[in-house]
Parts: sequence; C-alpha cells; structure tokens
Amino acid sequence: MRFFVGLVCLLMFISCDKKTKVEKEVEEIPVEVKVVRFEKDFFETKPTDLQNLKAEYPFFFPEGNDDKVWIEKMQNPLWRELYNEVEKKYSNFGKQTNEIEDLFKHIKYYFPKTKMPTVYTVIGEMDYNGKAIYANDKLIIALELYLGKNNKFYEFPEYLKQNFEERQMMPDIVSSFALKAIPAPQEKSFIDEMVYYGKELYLKDVLLPNYNDAEKIGYLPEQISWCQENESYIWRFFIDENLLYSSDSRLENRFLNWAPFSKFYLEIDNESPGRVGQWIGWQIVRSFMENNPKVTLPELLKMSGKTIFERSKYKPKKNE
Repeated sequence: MRFFVGLVCLLMFISCDKKTKVEKEVEEIPVEVKVVRFEKDFFETKPTDLQNLKAEYPFFFPEGNDDKVWIEKMQNPLWRELYNEVEKKYSNFGKQTNEIEDLFKHIKYYFPKTKMPTVYTVIGEMDYNGKAIYANDKLIIALELYLGKNNKFYEFPEYLKQNFEERQMMPDIVSSFALKAIPAPQEKSFIDEMVYYGKELYLKDVLLPNYNDAEKIGYLPEQISWCQENESYIWRFFIDENLLYSSDSRLENRFLNWAPFSKFYLEIDNESPGRVGQWIGWQIVRSFMENNPKVTLPELLKMSGKTIFERSKYKPKKNE
C-alpha cells in the first residue's frame, strides 16, 4: 500500500514538474505587446483634425465614406455615451495587455514563427462575429463587446450576451488565431466539422491553461455540466441517426453554429446549450492527444478529422 501511494505521488510530481517546465520555458520567451488605443484617439480628436487621424490610421478609414460620416460619429451623443462606458471599464488596459502578452508567449512557444501583432483597441459596430480579429501584423479588439452581459447597450439574445464579458477576450483572440492555424476540413462530413472545432478548443486548452472549460467554449458553468451529464446520450443520438459521416449542411445549424440550444428535435432541446457538436469534437481531440502523446500541437492541427477520430479511442463517459 505504501508503495502504491508513493508511486502515485511520484507520478503526480513528475506530471506537475513537466507542466512547470513548459510554463517556465514559456515565461522566458521575449514578447513585447504594443497597444494602440484607437478609440481614444478617435473620440478625443476634434473634427478639424480628422485628416491627421486618417493619415495616421488609413486602414480604419476605407475609401468611399464621406468625412461627414466620421464627424457625425465623433459628435453623436449615443456613440459618445458608449465611448464613456468603454472608458469606465478599460481606461487602464494594463491587465489585459499582460494577458495578451502571456497568450502570445504561449503561441510563440508552439508556433515560433508567429509575428507579434500590434494590438488596436476600437469601438466597432457591435458586430459579435468580429469581437477580436487577428490578421498578421494587427490584432483588433472591439471593446464595446466586452462590457459585461448586463450592459444597457446590449440588445442581443441571452446566448450571445453571455459571452460579452471581459473574460472572453483571450478565448476570442485564440479563435481568430485558429482561423489561420487550423486548415479548413477537406471533407464536409459531420465528424470532420466536429473535430475541426475540437481542434480550436484544444488549442485553447494549450494556450489558455488558466481558463476553465466554460470560458474556453463560451458556455455557462451549468451548460458544461449539461454536456458532461448527457455526453453518452448525445453520442448515442449521433450514432443512431447515422450523422457522423453525413454531409447534410443542416447539421451545422443544428449542432455546430451559435444558437440558443441544439436541435435534436426532442424534448431535451430547450435544456441543451447550442454547439454541442463542438463540445463533442473537443472531447474527441482530447481523447486523441491522451492516446497519442507524441503528436505535437502543429501536427495535430494538420491532421484530418477522420484520422483523429479513428485514432482517438473516444468513448463517452457513461451516465451515472
């Protein structure tokens, strides 16, 4: 018995030591984050100085828009009120800058050739599909969508508003980074699509070690619990309905895209969170990496969904 306890302690120590070793190496990676507060420059610029602002930030002023559009935005009381809301919460962006720095240290550890972008904070058009946009040398963060789900400016359904929290900023950045890091699935089968999203979520496991599962996928804690409690039922449904290798495009809206709930067309629908297919894909990828520890993160991201699934040995946890 003493030997067994000692062995368990030794294995735990080795596991913790390994994690600490990786994190220590991550900490040593030199990363310098440059943050440009464009929304401050925009709303604190006088209309008479608009041309200077456009010269400094030409990429934020697409051709074809009359200057009157920008001047009206600068002076509009509602836009200015929204700017004041953002200022109240993010006048000091130091904490978020440190988090971005830590994230990019992790990114550079696994993807050394990644260029460090300049971070631009903005106030956009409330486009929840573009909360954080990573594009080569620029990372654009729309601060108006991280004010907290109960902010008075939000007229969105609850399943979207629950992700308008500050804590969603880093997961959103990883999602945008994933668009270039993860090749689009070659096959259009349901299993390939699920594993594609599973790769994105596993990327968050690796790049955001201090975030919990709910934060990574954008669920409430009780939605994670629902998926865990019903994992075997979800999987059995996919199997029984012959969905895994189906190329029916309607499956995306039923189980993969943002939605208030998933569409099994059963009584449980209203209890379920949307995107349960993404969550199942995540568990498949986790199972694959558990059973194939020599596969590197970049190698994983390039592998086909079918190969990952077949080698994952995935088995849903049985319901109690």
